[in-house]
Parts: sequence; structure tokens; C-alpha cells
Amino acid sequence: MAKKFLVETSARHIHLTKEAVETLYGAGAELIVKKMLSQPGQFACANDKITLVGPKGSLAVSVLGPVRPANQVELSFSDARTLGFSGVPIRESGDVDGTPGIKLVGPAGEVEIDSGVIIAKRHIHMTVADAAELGVSDKEIVKVKLDTARPLVFDDVVVRVSDKFALAMHIDTDECNAAAAFGEVYGEIVK
Repeated sequence: MAKKFLVETSARHIHLTKEAVETLYGAGAELIVKKMLSQPGQFACANDKITLVGPKGSLAVSVLGPVRPANQVELSFSDARTLGFSGVPIRESGDVDGTPGIKLVGPAGEVEIDSGVIIAKRHIHMTVADAAELGVSDKEIVKVKLDTARPLVFDDVVVRVSDKFALAMHIDTDECNAAAAFGEVYGEIVK
């Protein structure tokens, strides 16, 4: 029997630099842990949400910590349309070159970023041991079957291997809705 792993839905969110945190929340501000997430060291912030202001609309987004070297906004296609974007690329986290920019509005200030808006490519985080057990390697593209009320096989899922990760697949809210992946959902790699 194939090893199954947790499939988590990643709603729209933002990763901020230290400089952006201080501009948006005030001098000396830091990200405050509200809840630890499945990936080691990652957390949802208790800080106020940030408002994204796009070409035709705005949305409030949660902030995830810790701070990062670059600002990054992760949306679903539905979110991108609400904001007025027509060409947000699907990218792996951290790959923000050539992506759209956006205005960020916080309780203490605003930041205009030149790039950083992406649709996150669906992916599976796993350790080296998990990858060996599953017979896959870093950056490999796989298919993942979800057994839900609307069973679905996701193609073009990138495997991300690091001993800093915990085994879990991440999809966005549009993908979650398409698969009815509500509650505790598990997937398995299919060849």
C-alpha cells in the first residue's frame, strides 16, 4: 500500500521582510506567533491582517512568519481575479522574478512592492527519508491522488525535499474546492 500524507489547504497569505514589517506595523514591530504551522519554524501571525490593493480590488491577507529575505504574496486564481490581475504566474515559493507587484497596507503604513505576487505551485514538502521511502527526488514532478467526496488526481505536483521540512502537500483554496478536500485529507503519489 502506498504511503499517504496530509494534504493541507494554504489560503491566501503573505511573507514579509523585516523592513516591511516595521513599515506596515510600526518601528520596532515584530511578527507575533498565533499558531505554529505543519512546516517546522513556520507560523501564522497574530498581527493584524495586511490589505492587498490590486489594479481593481482589495483583499485582506494573513501574515505568515518568520520574516523572509523578500516579500511574497501567495494567492489563488480566484483571489488574483478579485484583485484585478490577469497574468499572475504559477511559481514555487521564492521564485518571484518577473512577477507582478502590489500595494500592501498595514495599520501603520504602506509598502509598494515591485514583484512578489504568485500563485503557489502545488507541492509536497518531505524529508530525505520520506523521499527515499516514496521513491522520489527533489524537484521531481509527480501526480497525487486525493480520496475525497470528489476524488481527484493532481498532476504537475513538485516534490520539495529537505530535512527542514515535514511531510505534507500544499494546495490552494481553488484546488481544495475542486477536490472537496475539506477537513483532514490525505493523498498518495500515483505513477
